[in-house]
Amino acid sequence: MDGVIVVKIGGATLGSHDTTLEDMVHLQQQGRQLVVVHGGANKVTEWLTKQGTPTQFVHGERVTDKVALDMVTAVLGGLVNKEIVATINSMGGQAVGICGVDGALIQGRIREKEMGYVGAVVKVNLALLEVLLKAGYIPVVAPLSLHSFDRPSQAPPLLNVNGDTVAGEIAAAIGAERLIFLTDVAGICDQSGKLLACLSPEEAEALMASGVASGGMVVKIRACLRALSNVSTARIIDGRQPHALLREMEGHGEGTTIGFVYQG
Repeated sequence: MDGVIVVKIGGATLGSHDTTLEDMVHLQQQGRQLVVVHGGANKVTEWLTKQGTPTQFVHGERVTDKVALDMVTAVLGGLVNKEIVATINSMGGQAVGICGVDGALIQGRIREKEMGYVGAVVKVNLALLEVLLKAGYIPVVAPLSLHSFDRPSQAPPLLNVNGDTVAGEIAAAIGAERLIFLTDVAGICDQSGKLLACLSPEEAEALMASGVASGGMVVKIRACLRALSNVSTARIIDGRQPHALLREMEGHGEGTTIGFVYQG
């Protein structure tokens, strides 16, 4: 699977005026191989609120009890995933929607009891992704995991996994050409708010340790650092900009690069 691009799209960057899915179709038609991982936390919260169920986040991640897990599965694995796939296919692309449970793609264990049914990824099984990519499809992956390790007898068979984490793990397992996070910010900024174009892994670690990088950005940075075990370039860019993904692939993108060698 040489030359695969792993793209993480957050629910906050997808809207009626978004060009990301259009860009994906264009890239696919150019012969590029894409694996897409999506989030959708806002949509899950919206549906939980309709049910009168409160939501709690810790460091940008949802505390997931059984009710929340059911909603995450239904909304991310169903509604959000299928809307993305339907849009890509209606634009002339070829996409298939799956989640980390399908083909035992993502296999994990409970990360910490306080977070409920939130998973830590233990293993990535690439068999299904290989089949889909070889057949010419864009796999669109919802971030759920099989509860494969240390599962208590009464525990559900699925786990909720952060989408950024899933993207980093898949990119590392594939040995992707690059990992791209499309976010709702310009990239990683320093304490004064200035965009940092390039960061070494050590500099990225320092930003997290100092608290300059916080919340959801910490999860993205950790995913980038995980991917760098087998990926040369990880990028965090502003997905709100028109054709941000296309510009990124053409070498005109702005944002933050995390890598062992600075990319100009």
